[in-house]
Amino acid sequence: MEQLNPARNMILPLCYTLFSQYTDMDTIRQQIESKGYKLYPAPAPVGSYVQCVRTGNLLHLSGGISINGDDAYYGKVGSDLSLEQGQAAARAAILNRLAVVEQAVGSLDKVSRIVALNGYVNAGPDFYDHPKVINGASDLLLEVFGEKGRHSRTAVGVSALPLNVAVEISLIVEVED
Repeated sequence: MEQLNPARNMILPLCYTLFSQYTDMDTIRQQIESKGYKLYPAPAPVGSYVQCVRTGNLLHLSGGISINGDDAYYGKVGSDLSLEQGQAAARAAILNRLAVVEQAVGSLDKVSRIVALNGYVNAGPDFYDHPKVINGASDLLLEVFGEKGRHSRTAVGVSALPLNVAVEISLIVEVED
């Protein structure tokens, strides 16, 4: 019967545990897709601006609208769209913005922290649930990034948005070097 080295008996399980932590890790993109969402290529700017400006480790993203591939939301939340449709619009807008982050740094796994989210809801004068609409984006960020997705936020209602979209979102994101 072969005698095993006690040090080897301790090191092998430790190595396996450390190795499996890295090989079994889901990437942020995989987590997004496992929840039934899809990231499309980052949209090109449609005006005199850039989608993203990097200064140090911070990405400042321009406002992105509630269009993610074929998933598009138009109209006023509270009259043309329900609260739930508004939340779906916010998810589409945040996925649109995450595509820009991925394009800027190569991988969403390089995100250190979602710092700030500014959300704008196309809403009628009697709609007051703007924060609940933007929760659609905030909740998705928390689902896929965990604590790194917890952010400061502004949620406001506006009388109109470009192309009559339902939601527009801008972000500030901290990334690794």
